[in-house]
Amino acid sequence: MTEQNWTSRLAELGIELPPVAAPVAAYVPAVRTGDHVYTSGQLPFVDGKLQLTGKVGDAVTAEDAKAAARIAALNALAAIDGLVGLDNVVRIVKVVGFVASADGFTGQPGVVNGASEFLGEVFGDAGVHARSAVGVAELPLAAPVEVELIAEVR
Repeated sequence: MTEQNWTSRLAELGIELPPVAAPVAAYVPAVRTGDHVYTSGQLPFVDGKLQLTGKVGDAVTAEDAKAAARIAALNALAAIDGLVGLDNVVRIVKVVGFVASADGFTGQPGVVNGASEFLGEVFGDAGVHARSAVGVAELPLAAPVEVELIAEVR
């Protein structure tokens, strides 16, 4: 694969990587093993604060949760950048999105599209990935979404 400059691509899109979000418990933001980086689940923090809280399909709309998934994916990219440098990413392999879901809410795939579409904007074909979109009863700090990534790196 050819070497890419993903940080330049972010700049073209007018997107700045945030600082790596501080862990809220006993873990690290990302771990490398071999040619892969696994991120811990990332919440939609902006400047150290959750942008919204609550369950999707109740206090949080699916559209707002989709935007939050995009932010969480950006935070996951920051974790990768902090560990190995974003320009060392070869491709995004997998996305796992957790959606705090109200009873009867079944739109988890649409919410997690916020992360998937964002990764496509940044990485193009190298952002096409396998994915899980999981509805859960609760997430840490009452966040509506949490996103984790697996990336292949050089």
